[in-house]
Amino acid sequence: MTDVAGSVLDPELGDHVCLPFAGEGERIAATRLFTANGLRRGARVLIVTCARTPEETRAWLAPAVPGLARAEAEGRVVIRPAGGTSLTCGRPDPGRVLKGLSAAVEQAGQDGHAGLYALVDAAWGARDPARQTTCEAVSNPLFGERRLASVCQYDVRLFSGEAVERAASVHPIAPERAALRYAATSRPPGLRLSGDVDLTNRQALASVLAPLEREPGEVVVDATAMGFIDAGSAQLLSATALARQGRPTVVVCGEAVARVLRLVRADALLTVRRGDGG
Repeated sequence: MTDVAGSVLDPELGDHVCLPFAGEGERIAATRLFTANGLRRGARVLIVTCARTPEETRAWLAPAVPGLARAEAEGRVVIRPAGGTSLTCGRPDPGRVLKGLSAAVEQAGQDGHAGLYALVDAAWGARDPARQTTCEAVSNPLFGERRLASVCQYDVRLFSGEAVERAASVHPIAPERAALRYAATSRPPGLRLSGDVDLTNRQALASVLAPLEREPGEVVVDATAMGFIDAGSAQLLSATALARQGRPTVVVCGEAVARVLRLVRADALLTVRRGDGG
């Protein structure tokens, strides 16, 4: 059984989490804890349902979360079905997913909330899990604004083991895997990375780096807070620099990350700058 008491259900703004589960008991426990944590943090809690209707979700959540009815009336909790913001002609639509999430984040800010806490029943994409994985990946850069936290619940009774593995790999955070956190920077354009990257979340890093390829000037990736990066993931930084076709790409990092970048000869394509006083 998934440990629903873990920090993945009390995420920081910017966290994009994949949470496999099995059984209604786990779904209910996770939803209760996530909702309570989001309210405690002053965020708007958005619960996107699929396998259960909003009415069914509300019926079992209300006894578990004191004051739920009032929180809904005040707009601090919103419960809605997935289809209208995720599907086009019954298929997962990456553009629609990104547009819907962006609009929800903007609205939460305009309404005075500290951010948006979104709990999403991933069953909406069970008929086309490969395309759903694309939806998850294209939304990753949005989390770099640090205004959104999301836990995507994958029911292992609906998704194959391969589909769950693929979904988890494009999420920066999942239980018992390397955890990556990141924030977009503007002066200069780039990213601030922390945590760890390995094979388990390498595809998530790829999607986070992708927007940097379009930046016209120098970009800086601040990786001084990264604890570990494996060789395969370090090569993604080389690929980003190569795609930028000679425009300057700088990675600021500690000696451990710098060593891996040198190992894969990334320093032939980008500038490696020590950021730990070395």
